[in-house]
Formats: sequence, structure tokens, C-alpha cells
Amino acid sequence: MKRILLPAAALLLLAACGSTETPASAPAPASAGPHAGHTLGSAPPPTPLRAGERFVDLALPQPYTPQAPNGGTDDYRCFLVDPGLTSASYLTGSQFQPQNAAIVHHAIFYRLDPQQATEATRVDDGTPGEGWTCFGDAGVQGQTAWVAHWAPGAGETLMPSGSGFAMPPGSKLVMQVHYNLLETGATGQTDRSGIRLRVADGTTPLKRLDTALFPAPIELPCAPGESGPLCDRDTAIADVGHRFGAEAGEQESHLIQGCNAGKVTAGNTQHCDQPVEEPATIYMAAGHMHLLGRSIKIELNPGKPGAQTILDVPQYNFDNQALVPLPRPITVKAGDTVRVTCTHDATLRKLLPQLQKLPPRYVVWGEGTSDEMCLGILVTARS
Repeated sequence: MKRILLPAAALLLLAACGSTETPASAPAPASAGPHAGHTLGSAPPPTPLRAGERFVDLALPQPYTPQAPNGGTDDYRCFLVDPGLTSASYLTGSQFQPQNAAIVHHAIFYRLDPQQATEATRVDDGTPGEGWTCFGDAGVQGQTAWVAHWAPGAGETLMPSGSGFAMPPGSKLVMQVHYNLLETGATGQTDRSGIRLRVADGTTPLKRLDTALFPAPIELPCAPGESGPLCDRDTAIADVGHRFGAEAGEQESHLIQGCNAGKVTAGNTQHCDQPVEEPATIYMAAGHMHLLGRSIKIELNPGKPGAQTILDVPQYNFDNQALVPLPRPITVKAGDTVRVTCTHDATLRKLLPQLQKLPPRYVVWGEGTSDEMCLGILVTARS
């Protein structure tokens, strides 16, 4: 499948995520509300190991104290972690363990080959304290593979039986953690998060999985009655670049060019159509937005015969972003189209304690919790 490569994509994802029994199209529980804030209940016990699997537990060796650079309120920090793989293996599941959920916004795990792991070690050794700053990616050269992520609401992620992410001998992981320091009292807090991996021996070949990312732009103007310097689009984009670097400041332009042929149309709802370049099967899906998100949908071939909805979240809840298995895998072929559509709501800014104290802004794609994202995340296998 084709994905737009994000030079400064703080994906989610993202995040990012855990398994759930909730159907992919189900809204968030009414009791949680659409934006309940960071909460973390007791995690359920892990599912028993499947044949050939073992657990590998990894954690930061020392607590890390996040510090937001450039006057911002967000810190993206990368940590090199070593699962100790001496033979070919597969990553078949994961359970991120946020030690301080009050400040952990999301986490992403990137697989590094041995050469990249050597470079990451050099970067780590040359940076004071634990880890290194890494807005948008793993902070090392070359294409890294996204193999796990976590966002609020996630528990344990299990890959479909008989499949996993390939982990060659000597592979290491970069644990990228997005720390959100908007909450009162967040400054000075520490974190020592970790992850429990499910690792399967590579002697029995499994179906190899990939993570495909489908972003769309955000062009959300200030709400009626709001005003201020950052309500100007160009000023707001320059502010993103100041807080997170030049590449981050250019991300919205990349998306507008790739999705809308360079045309900017302000509004609550934006979408992006992206072509599929090779046959694949989709097994799992998630959507990622920030605090102003209202709804997100991922579709296959919208408006055409045989169109399908891959994921539909009509009432987005920031605290319920689990990666969910599809009721049935969906097969795609070269020439198909994947569309991601997001609706955001600037009026939520007045209702959310984290955002009330910040000046109004024209919201575009950005790394910060006060910025926004629109991202579809698909776990696929090539056909």
C-alpha cells in the first residue's frame, strides 16, 4: 500500500495501541465523554502466550524529566531499547506501560537495523541525559519501520495469529515518547515508561506485517468570536515551525499539496485520497487526532461500486484510541483509493482545561497537543 511519508509526522500515532472488543465502528462510551482527559485505569492482564511466543520486558534504565523546548508545551524524546534478539524473530504483540500517564501523550516504536542501531547509539551517547530529542521520527537516517504504538485507551495489542513484524537478528527499537506538559503541575514530573513485547521465534515463517499511515491536512480557523495574532494562518504555521523545527512547519504545506493540489480551503472537515500502489490485506485500523477532534473515518474507494468503510469513529474520544482488528480482513489492489476524513471543532478549546489558558489559533497539522492531526493507521500484509 502507498503511504504519504511525513517528514515531521508525529504519528501516532501515534500514536499508536491496544486490542479491544469494541467493534471498529462503535462510538466511545457515553460515560467517558468525547474528551474526558487523560485517564488510566488498571490494565487487564495480558492474554496467555500463544504457541512459540515469549515475553520480553523493556523499560527506561533511569527516570526522564521532560522539558519542552522553544517555549512550547511538548517534548518528543527518543530512547534506544534492546530486545536482545540474536536470531530472526517476529514481534507479535505489545503492551506499552506508561509509568506516568499524566504526561505521556503517546508512544511509537520504530525498528532499527543493526547499522541504524549503531547510529542511534552514537546520537544517544552524544546527548546529555536519557535519550535524544526527536520531533516527528526516530531521529536516525534511513527508513525505519513502525512496529508498535500506544495512545490513551489502549491496552495490549495482539497481531492476528500467524503474523507479525519481522525482527532480524540484532534489531533494536527506538521508543519515541510524546510528553504533554500542558497540565498544571506537569513541569518537573518524571517518567520511566516501558513495554512488554511478544516475540515469536523466526524458525517458523509468519506473515509479515507493515504499518501504513494515511494523513490528511487540518485547516481549522479560529471559532467565531475568537481573535488574536495566531488566528492568522501564516502566523500559526510559523509558530509550529518555531516550536518544532522547519520540517514540522512545512508539514501542512506538504499535505495541502499532496491532498488538495495546493488549494487551501478552511473548514472543520478535511479529507485526503491516497492511491494504493500494491496489493495488500488490511487487518487492523486506528484513527488519531488530538483534543479538538470530533470524528474520523477511513474508507476504501468512496463513491465507487463496492466501496467499504474500514473504520468509522463518529464520536472521537482522545482517551479511546485503541488499534482494533477489523471484523473481516479487507483486500485492496493497486489502483484502489484510501480516504481519511476528519472533523475538528475549535469551540472545544473553551471547554478543555488544557487549552483554555492558551491563545486562540488557526489550527494546522502540528506535533503539539494544542495543534492537531488527522491520521489513519492501518496494519497490513502484502498480498
